[in-house]
Amino acid sequence: MQDRIVVLTGAGISAESGLSTFRDNGGLWEQHSVYDVATPEAFERNPELVLRFYNDRRHQLKSAVPNQAHRLLAELERRYRVTIVTQNVDDLHERGGSSQVLHLHGELTKARSTGFPELVYDIGYGDIKPGDRCERGTQLRPHIVWFGEEVPMLEAAAEVVRTADHLLIVGTSLQVYPAAGLVHEVGFDVPITVIDPGEPASVSRARVIRKGASEGVRDWIDSIS
Repeated sequence: MQDRIVVLTGAGISAESGLSTFRDNGGLWEQHSVYDVATPEAFERNPELVLRFYNDRRHQLKSAVPNQAHRLLAELERRYRVTIVTQNVDDLHERGGSSQVLHLHGELTKARSTGFPELVYDIGYGDIKPGDRCERGTQLRPHIVWFGEEVPMLEAAAEVVRTADHLLIVGTSLQVYPAAGLVHEVGFDVPITVIDPGEPASVSRARVIRKGASEGVRDWIDSIS
C-alpha cells in the first residue's frame, strides 16, 4: 500500500504564481481591507464592491499559471496517495495536475445562492453581477468562506489529516484558525514538515525548511526519495 501524503497549503504557494496575499500587505488585499470585501457584513453593506472585487480576482486568476510547487505536488501522485487540503480559493492545484484537492475556504471559480447555500454553480472565470440569481430567485455570491462564517469542510479536512503517513505544510503561517488547528489532528508518530521562508507558528516535532514553496517542495521530495 502506498503511503498517504497530506499537504496543507496556504497563500504562500499561490504567491509564486503572482497571486497576492493580504497578510503580506498589512491586512490589505489588493488595496482593500478584508473587512470591506471578505465578511458577510461587507456584502450586505456594499454588494457591488464585493462582487466587483471577486470578479477582478477571477480575471487575475485566469491569467495566472501553476508554479513548480503545484506541479511537483501533482507529480507525487505517481508514487503516493496524495491529498491537498488548501486554504486557497484559486484553482492552481487542479490546473497543476492534482486530482484530490479539498478547499477549506471555498472556490473562486464557483458561485452560490445567498438564500440556498446548497445551490453552488461553476462559473469559471466569469463575473457575478448584481441581479444574477439562482434558480430559486436569490442573489448569487462568491463561493467563499468569509471571515466570521463557518468552515463547512473543516471536519472533512480533519478526517483526511488523520489518515496521513506524512504531513507537509507549504506556504501557510499556521496563524489562521480554525484551519491552523488541523496540524493537531495528525498521528503522534507521523513526520511533519513545514516549508516557509518566514517564521511559521511553532509546530512541535516539525522539521522546518526555510525556503520558498517551489524550492522547499523540491528539497523535501529529494529527502524522501
